[in-house]
Amino acid sequence: MNRLNQGDKIGIFSPSSPASAHSKVRFERAKAFLEEKGFTIVEGALTGKQDHYRSGTPKERADELNELLRRTDLAMIMSVIGGTNSNSMLPYIDYEAFKDNPKLLVGYSDATAILLGIHAKTGITTYYGPSLVPSFGEFPPLVDDTYRFFEDYFMNDTVVPYEVPMPPFWSDEPVNWAEKTTDKTLYRNEWVTGNPGSAEGRLMGGNVSTMYGFIGSEYFPEVKKGDILLIEDCGKHASVVEKNFAMLKVHGLFDKAAGIILGKHEQFDDGGTGKKPLDFLLEQLDGRELPVLAEFDTCHTHPMHPLAIGKRIRLDAGEKTVTCVEEWI
Repeated sequence: MNRLNQGDKIGIFSPSSPASAHSKVRFERAKAFLEEKGFTIVEGALTGKQDHYRSGTPKERADELNELLRRTDLAMIMSVIGGTNSNSMLPYIDYEAFKDNPKLLVGYSDATAILLGIHAKTGITTYYGPSLVPSFGEFPPLVDDTYRFFEDYFMNDTVVPYEVPMPPFWSDEPVNWAEKTTDKTLYRNEWVTGNPGSAEGRLMGGNVSTMYGFIGSEYFPEVKKGDILLIEDCGKHASVVEKNFAMLKVHGLFDKAAGIILGKHEQFDDGGTGKKPLDFLLEQLDGRELPVLAEFDTCHTHPMHPLAIGKRIRLDAGEKTVTCVEEWI
């Protein structure tokens, strides 16, 4: 794989939700944003298509992705958006095609199933990072911050070790999806130490609700002793957050992890408990003294940092830093 350059082609695919159909205004704005940056957007076969809650059948969605995987002229493949059922594509993906023609594969949320599934089957790095519609359909100033981080990570000759910079502001205010009707509220940013300490290891993880749909299967990569877990979610009730963290615990992930990065939870519903996702995570850790850094910006909120699945990072939860210590492309 090579770094992304202006003029490169970026293929887009719809692994679950048909956002290119039901959010056409934001889709076109996102596409134009990247085209103005000098990229050519290659639309997958399901662009503009909708089958009720999804973009197509599992096989149709896999066929769309496979066509892009087999192409040799694409530098990157990016998910249009997430959804709910990307896991249903996993048996039909052409993993050998990705081995033969590896390229930058990026997305987040429900695309976790694709990113982790392909990594599990090929051993090749995939990237938890921006998706077309939610990330690049956003309005300034937040879209500009997300693009700057995207550019630093995928395009610039960034020197290792690379300390991930904390954005000064963030937002999860649910406004301006299609058209801008108001200025989005910006919150002063602060990453939070859940447990102090430091660790260095391979990054593994993604969206916890999506993991629920395939953890324990052949498509879920082995979490090894010493790995750093990245976990995040959006729009969930406290009861679901507890269930999902307990799922990770009973599968033994907390016994193997050397540290945890917990992303911001977009529009979290605390159910009147007054608790935050970090509180539920610490409950499930049961006194384990793992370094935990919470409110990190590789998540659903804006702006967003990309991170490479399967590459080594250094986490210092006390100092509130995440540093990439291995070349990720």
